This record gives sequence, structure tokens and C-alpha cells, in this order.
Amino acid sequence: MSNSTTPQPHTAWGRAVGIAIAAAVVVVAILIAFVWPIITSSVKNMPIAVAGSSEQVAAVTSALDKNANGVFSVTKVADRAAAIDLIKTRDVYGAVVVGDKPEVLTASANGAATSQILGQLAVQLQAQANQQAAAAVEQAIAAGQAPAGTKPPTITVAVTDVVPLTSGDPRGLGLTAASFPLVLGGIIGGVLISLLVVGPWRRLVSVVVYGFAAGFSVVGIMQGWFGVLQGNFWINGLAVSLAMAATVSLIVGMNALIGRAGIAVGAVITMLIGNPLSSAAQPIQFTVAPWGVVGQWFVPGAASTLVRDLSYFPDANATFPWLVLAGWTVLGMIAMVAGHFRNQEVVHVEDALEKPSGETEREGSLQPA
Repeated sequence: MSNSTTPQPHTAWGRAVGIAIAAAVVVVAILIAFVWPIITSSVKNMPIAVAGSSEQVAAVTSALDKNANGVFSVTKVADRAAAIDLIKTRDVYGAVVVGDKPEVLTASANGAATSQILGQLAVQLQAQANQQAAAAVEQAIAAGQAPAGTKPPTITVAVTDVVPLTSGDPRGLGLTAASFPLVLGGIIGGVLISLLVVGPWRRLVSVVVYGFAAGFSVVGIMQGWFGVLQGNFWINGLAVSLAMAATVSLIVGMNALIGRAGIAVGAVITMLIGNPLSSAAQPIQFTVAPWGVVGQWFVPGAASTLVRDLSYFPDANATFPWLVLAGWTVLGMIAMVAGHFRNQEVVHVEDALEKPSGETEREGSLQPA
């Protein structure tokens, strides 16, 4: 007795080459999606406040326009307290206080990029102030209004961190680094529920349970263990839970509407569009317009902004990111239910009553022939 095996047919050459090229295209698309927002970003239109008298504010604004044209978007305020209020509501990222004791106000909780720029601004303002003081003394000596050898005063521009980071994350790296795992976690949950859970209502329950379980677990680690977050634990947990549920809901809903391809569509929307445009590591103004603003309409951008606001800027208006996350969640859930009923087989009454082949009707019932 001989054993024979049927050889498996080989993949056609054209198909093999096509698959390889398609895979390469995917790699290129991923590269462009993640790198393009970074290499095209630039420091521009960073909102800051300038506090002081009208003459002092005008002088600082003029100097900024001359030496850093387009870098800052200036809001004029009356005093230091007003500037701090704008920082705490995230209307500006920092402020310059002009007067007898010049000061630059920063908020390291906004991220390393803004803190570094404001620190450099303080150095430049201090150098300019000392140059102006030295020039004023020289003019006074030349005019005979000051004795020769008079030393100019040394002017120091203080830097004050109004909204500092937590001691557990002094450089803000943890908060920025956590944004990608949150995106990935939502995608993983969406894929698993799409593939392993059957039934629209069961999927809805799975999405809600996953959102709460994953969201509060993440906040428990980030706030309770690593000390990256601060503020109200329960509100932070609800925010991350809603972000998780939004991504999961989108993927499961797309799968219900268009099948397995919907999983890829949901992942692409979240990973390759929403995540690169989220501005998790820099101000939205630095991203090429209008994509920084557009990114806040997607789950990763809204989630990143909301978590930062709740943890460090409780005075900021967080209504918009809450609504964005809720909107994606509801949209996905509607897609789940709509996809379920769209895929239901329509059975006509006439077809249901049609006698199967090989059966005859006997005494009002169907019996085998």
C-alpha cells in the first residue's frame, strides 16, 4: 500500500508579487502617517499672555514680533493674576510679566516643548533687559547725569512654573508615552470583541465592560502606582474608560456594518489618522494647519487633551473632548445595532410555508413522503 500526498498548489507569481508590494505600501503609509506630522511641525502661534502697563506690553510685543516673528500669539492682560488665570484655563501656555520684577510664567504640565520655549524666552528677555540697562547707564554718563564708572544694575528674569508636573513624572514623559498604549489597548479590545463575541447586545455589554475594566485599570496604574496623573481618581477613570470604549465601539461597529474589513477601517482611523494628529507631545498650533485642530475630533487627540486637562488643568473647559469621545462611542454603538439588523436574513411568509421537497401534507401536518 503506497502513501500518496497531494501537493499544495503554489501561489501564482502575480499574486505573490502583488502581496509583497501591498505590504510595502502599508509600511510606507504607516511611516508617512507617523513621521509627516513631526517633520512638518514648527514653532508658531504659541499663545502667551503679556502683563504690564500699556507701554510695557507694547514694548515686549514689538520685541517679540521683531525677534520671534510668528512664534507667539500674544494676549494682553492687566496683571500677573490675570495671566495665571489664563494659564490655568489653558487659554495660554505661559506669560511674560513686565515691571520692576520681570518674570516668565510657565506650565510644565503643558509639555516639554512649551516649557523649553518659554525658558529660552526668559533668557532672551533677561539679556535684552541687561543690554538696555547698560545702554541707559552709558547715556547717563555721557550726559553727565551719572559719574564715570557707574555700574548698570543686573536684571534677572525669574521663571515660575505655575502648573508643575507631579513628582512621579517630573519631565512629563509618562503622560506623553501613555497615549500610544491607550490607542493600542482600544484597538486590541475592539478586535477581540469583534472576533469572539456574537450578538449585538452582547457586544454592547462587552464594549461597556471592557471600557470600564481597562480604563480604571490604566488609571489605577498611572495614578496609584506610577504617579503620572493627579486629581480625582474616579473622574480620571471615567475619562480613560470613555476613551477606551470609543475606540472599541468604533471597531466593533465597523465590523458589524461591513464585515472583517471594518476592523481594519476602524484601526486605520484610530492608529494612522487620529494618533499622529493627536498633538499628545506638542501644542496643536505647532502641527500644520488645520490638522492640529482636526486631530482633536478623533479619539486619541480628545483623550490626550481630556486626561491632561482633568489631571493638571481642572479650571479648563473640557466639554469638547468629553463630547468627542461620547460621540464616537455612540456612533460605534449605533453601527453595531444597525449592522446586526442589516445583516438579518429576510424570510417571506410564502417561502416559510412552502413544503420541503420530499414531504407530503397529511391531516394538516407535514410528514415525510
